[in-house]
Amino acid sequence: VEFAGWMPDDSGFLYGRLEDEKDAYSRAFRYHDVGTHWRQDPLLVKQDAPSRIPFANLTDDGRWIVSGVFEGWAKQEVYVTDADAWRRTGKFERTPVAVGLEARFSPATFDGDTMYMFTTLNAPNGKIVAVDMNHPEQKNWKEFIPERPGREGAVLDGVSRARGLMVATYSKDAATRLEKFAMDGKSLGEIALPGAGIGTASISTNDDRTEAFISYTSFNEPPGVYRVDLADNKPAQLWARPDVPVDPSTVDVKQVFYSSKDGTQVPMFLVYKKGLKLDGNNPCLLYGYGGFNISMTPSFSATNFPWFEHGGVYALANLRGGGEYGEAWHEAGMLANKQNVFDDLYGAAEYLINSKYTNPKKLAVFGGSNGGLLTGVAITQRPDLWTCVVSAVPLLDMVRYQNFLMAKFWVPEYGSSENADQFKWLIKYSPYQNIKKGVKYPAVLFTAGENDSRVHPLHARKMTAAMQSLDGSNQDEKPVLLWVDREGGHGQGKPLSLRIRDTADRWGFIMWQTGMSYPTSD
Repeated sequence: VEFAGWMPDDSGFLYGRLEDEKDAYSRAFRYHDVGTHWRQDPLLVKQDAPSRIPFANLTDDGRWIVSGVFEGWAKQEVYVTDADAWRRTGKFERTPVAVGLEARFSPATFDGDTMYMFTTLNAPNGKIVAVDMNHPEQKNWKEFIPERPGREGAVLDGVSRARGLMVATYSKDAATRLEKFAMDGKSLGEIALPGAGIGTASISTNDDRTEAFISYTSFNEPPGVYRVDLADNKPAQLWARPDVPVDPSTVDVKQVFYSSKDGTQVPMFLVYKKGLKLDGNNPCLLYGYGGFNISMTPSFSATNFPWFEHGGVYALANLRGGGEYGEAWHEAGMLANKQNVFDDLYGAAEYLINSKYTNPKKLAVFGGSNGGLLTGVAITQRPDLWTCVVSAVPLLDMVRYQNFLMAKFWVPEYGSSENADQFKWLIKYSPYQNIKKGVKYPAVLFTAGENDSRVHPLHARKMTAAMQSLDGSNQDEKPVLLWVDREGGHGQGKPLSLRIRDTADRWGFIMWQTGMSYPTSD
């Protein structure tokens, strides 16, 4: 069940649920009047196709219900409903705001009968438009925050409202920027962030005050909460931060740009112990994702520090398919363009090798879910680049993936073999169909969750069996291993003890295969 908003007088609330708990494509939204039986709750919005995911929200004042559909990660629909008229007449009527347009749309915040909506319509880097919900037609939209176009422009992620102003969250080269705007859309300047500016931040505001709280983290900056008064230009003050069992100041953080196969410049973060000698012989872990418009941004992990302490390099590549440079960057790594993502990964590996950070006998690559597909392809397309690969909860049979669990949701991102033209590009890179005899593959650790509701564990099982059956495989030195968590799913919600277990197993495998030596206590 998903909570979607209370009426201001606490008389009822909007919520979402699966109408059939065994059917992942039966998502719907209903309204519940407090004091009535839930079986009487009226159905307002329901799913009409497997790849179309409905959403609905009630505005804080209870005046409007905003609903719509996510169709893939690059297209949405938005409707508004006058909640007062619906409760008075019993007729739930949806007025189109954005329908039939090839772009993303997302309600960001509200001010009375004005909806401030994020969109990529004619703005791949995003913009905010003001929509009068009494007259929501596109011809009546007013641009509030314009797009900052091109790769040099910052990508707009969203806005939040405070008393008398708005705060926009931007991404510039995969690092966060926060900027204040007056209610007429005029920029009031950036909000200074802690650290060196290579970090990830979010801001929490309320429309009745200028006090706000910023959450900020980086590779060498533990997550902290900072208090700021948006009415002045004073620096944010640390309000709370947990103690960590490592010294973050012992590592350097660096951002580099490298050329992919087609010449595209791709950013990558590098993290390693201060003073590390770059002699081409350091163990290195490269992480990537590259899909679904999801940006890979700096974050802190105390469990990475044993790796740094013993000479390891950590690299995070911002591959195409993500959202680091807006919708254009996403589209350059989806559907028929998916090979760009893999080429970006190989470009990152070649940069690390050529720049003397590591060598193929010391280089590991890791990814999960869509990143598990990424590393699965890396096994079959460029086995020469890696000493080992960790492919977590992966998609590996891209010819049949859409037939299992909730995978039809991802057809707008990957395509489907049921379409003859799309089959042609899927079969070229699908890892399971591209295993070959006589190839020296790196060591591999596949992981899966028995109760995964997103990616079926059959992918990891089939790939493991196929690779283990190859003639001439060296299972002692370069094993192909499968770890299926009998109690786990896709990875979310695991208790701390199991997360520690999984992290220890993964690092143990990587350290073994990269030849990392480190002192142990007697």
